[in-house]
Amino acid sequence: MSRLAFRAAAAVVGVALLGAYLTAALFVADLLRAAWAARPDLPALLALAAAVALGSAYLSYRLGTAQVLANLEGDRVPRRRASDLHRRIDALAARMEVKRPDLYVTDARAPNAFAVGGGTTGGALVIDRSLFRLLSPREIEAILAHELAHLETNDGFAIAMADGVGRVLVGFATVLALPALLALSGLAAASAWIRGRPGDRSGPFARLHRALAGALFAGFVLATLVTRSRSRKREFAADDRAAEVTGDPIALARALRRIERATDPSWPLAPFSAHKRTDGAAERWLSTHPSTDERVERLRERAESEGPTRRIPAGPSGATGGRGRSRR
Repeated sequence: MSRLAFRAAAAVVGVALLGAYLTAALFVADLLRAAWAARPDLPALLALAAAVALGSAYLSYRLGTAQVLANLEGDRVPRRRASDLHRRIDALAARMEVKRPDLYVTDARAPNAFAVGGGTTGGALVIDRSLFRLLSPREIEAILAHELAHLETNDGFAIAMADGVGRVLVGFATVLALPALLALSGLAAASAWIRGRPGDRSGPFARLHRALAGALFAGFVLATLVTRSRSRKREFAADDRAAEVTGDPIALARALRRIERATDPSWPLAPFSAHKRTDGAAERWLSTHPSTDERVERLRERAESEGPTRRIPAGPSGATGGRGRSRR
């Protein structure tokens, strides 16, 4: 094919692409205009938007909680199989005025404990079997208190709702921007084909498309960062509540450090783990948990302010100055 014939064919393809993308953009814009024309008055519209955002976030939370429990590689533990552990949970729940959760013991790749649910349903407390070999009874009690503190304030629900609402708002913005995204994408592709360089995306329309898409992605990232920041604050609050209830902040500090040792691949005696330590700022911002070093230091300061402290094992790096992180 001669160069002239190729340019002619490329121009035809470019015009066809432009027509297809602009048709799609106009179709979406017409749908949005129709939806806007049929809108209720402003208060009702705001109420409807809030209901959609909260409803979708709540549904996602409930389905996510059910899925977590359904996928556990473990079973619900009745009182007769672990009477001592149940008594500890009963005592802590009574002190914390939280409805007693169901107890599950699971076999995961790394020692961990977490709470799901909460509120009027009581929720569930999930403990990995390896924690019973790794931690002392007082350390187990501190971890239980930490997880019950999450249930006491229904942290999982609050964080999931905030995250869900943020995602829905970004989704609304994406839908509103969809006609512009389609039009810019069509103009970028068409101009590249017409110029005879189908793979070129350096033109002004392509740059505008990337800028708009980047702004929407930035909104998603911002919503995620706000939610993760809130999650880290709730971890500190749960640490404080556990220390208050047990009266032994050092037990929780030791438990966190032992879990860090067992889950960090750099620790010589640690089992294989997919949870890698990192000092990257982005990883810290996106983490749901503060670093183990931060948590241990806060607990150490609390213990020293309340009385004589006890020795805390060093972290995987051999010093407390690293950036270890534990899932609990």
